Amino acid sequence: MLGRDNFHSTMVAWLKVILPLAALGILSTLFLVSRTINPEDAIPFAEVDVADRIREPRLTAPTWAGVMQDGAAMTVTAAEARPKDATGGDASATALRAVVDMPGGERTELVAATGRLDMAARRLIVDGGVTITTSTGYTLRTGALGAALDRTSLTAPGAIEGDGPGGHLTAGSMDMTSAGSTPERYVMVFKNGVRLLYQPAN
Repeated sequence: MLGRDNFHSTMVAWLKVILPLAALGILSTLFLVSRTINPEDAIPFAEVDVADRIREPRLTAPTWAGVMQDGAAMTVTAAEARPKDATGGDASATALRAVVDMPGGERTELVAATGRLDMAARRLIVDGGVTITTSTGYTLRTGALGAALDRTSLTAPGAIEGDGPGGHLTAGSMDMTSAGSTPERYVMVFKNGVRLLYQPAN
């Protein structure tokens, strides 16, 4: 019994030395065979010109959303937006997409190259080529368009053309507002030299 106890004590004493040394050896091996860090991996973050961002502050992929007085919800997204400049100019954005969801279920989507936010007039002005798509079947194109921020009102002051349920149409201008007698319904009014090329479904 005494010999067995001595063997057990001796083995425990040796393990107390061997196991920590083995652990240190394994850790040393991990550091030796680990992948070398490439300092160039962090270079993409250096592509941002910090001085340029300070000189011309801007937001990347901003989103603005709100509910208007008539219950319609508007969501505006952009690739990049810039706040008002030192001269007091309007906030501007590029690659704009605005979606208006009406209370009755209709949806209107605007896509434009550029735009600006006129807070004094409470309007979003988009230009650079605007495409208007509605859930009622219209796909229209115009040079510029204004959208009210407090109510559903879209105005294209210049020439507009595109396709609708009745065929291909062109007009000198267009307004979209809520119907007076039925506030949850909306009407598109084409004006100034309207031409419709009727294309029956059959």
